[in-house]
Amino acid sequence: MSLVNLLECKTGKTLFTTPSHGVNCDIYEPLKEMYKRDISETEFHNPQEALHRAQLWAKSIYRTYSTTFLTNGSTSGIIAAVLSCTPVGGKVLIASNAHPCHFNAVRLAGARALTYNLEIDPDWGVPLETKPELIESYLQRYDIKTVIITSPTYEGIISDIEEIKAVCEKYEAFLIVDEAHGALYPFSDKLPLSAANIADFTVQSLHKTAGGLNPTALLHCNCEIDVKPALDMFMTTSPSYPLLASIEANIAYLNSNDGRKEIDNLITRLDRIREKCRGCLFFGDDPTKMLIRVPGISGYELSEMLYEDFNIEDEKTNEKSTMLLCGIGTDNKKIDRLEHVLKKL
Repeated sequence: MSLVNLLECKTGKTLFTTPSHGVNCDIYEPLKEMYKRDISETEFHNPQEALHRAQLWAKSIYRTYSTTFLTNGSTSGIIAAVLSCTPVGGKVLIASNAHPCHFNAVRLAGARALTYNLEIDPDWGVPLETKPELIESYLQRYDIKTVIITSPTYEGIISDIEEIKAVCEKYEAFLIVDEAHGALYPFSDKLPLSAANIADFTVQSLHKTAGGLNPTALLHCNCEIDVKPALDMFMTTSPSYPLLASIEANIAYLNSNDGRKEIDNLITRLDRIREKCRGCLFFGDDPTKMLIRVPGISGYELSEMLYEDFNIEDEKTNEKSTMLLCGIGTDNKKIDRLEHVLKKL
């Protein structure tokens, strides 16, 4: 039985177990359907076995050594990966502008962070890719056990993970890739190459562009390391099975013909916008990230104009440019509106 089917199953039992909220209290009426599916590790439900099967199924789809469902975002995956492969006192190489969870993971592992700076594009105000030669220069000088790369960046800039992995192997360092914003990559040839089959550990946030609920994510492993002991140290013993089931359903859709077609259609529509809206400039390697700027207008002015004049809220802005995030849930109506607004700009 799958996780999704398990949540539809009627117990026929009188449960004196957690969760004790039931489904009949009036205070929960607006959320009653959600509460009906909120179960725990009872003998009748046995959701642990369903979760185990779902993760094995996901592993076969992503072709990894293991794929683990996460309900605490990519943050928990980064922490588990660092704890799993980094010895106490070991050195971890991290970008100076990395997500806070990278630094928190190093602290929790009792390790030491070495940081490097990324080049900032002067016209767009965003950090560029991590170059393999930069990583090698650090690995040559220091005894570094773990390297963490963010690819894609928030703005959709891609690093050459294959080359960086080759460098890490040369110096016997583990490679962790924060691919939080690249969860769609394994399901379309029109998107950049995913790190899921290259790096030792890769995290992906389903909730960012792939249609998942907050804060669902995945941790992929391509080395013979069991990440469960690390996850067990800080993850709850009372997981949300509705969230876990949503991960199963999310992957099933992305991997379906309908899901893959939807992703390709989204990319085609966004590419068409780039061709038609000649007055706006576009940047980045990931077509789902609409990083734009308009000559003569700062990024902050553009952001304010979009919000105040056109009722469009962007995802992230800097002095030079503004980023609009699109994903599997960006329907044709939203894309048509975006094209209309960008043509006006």
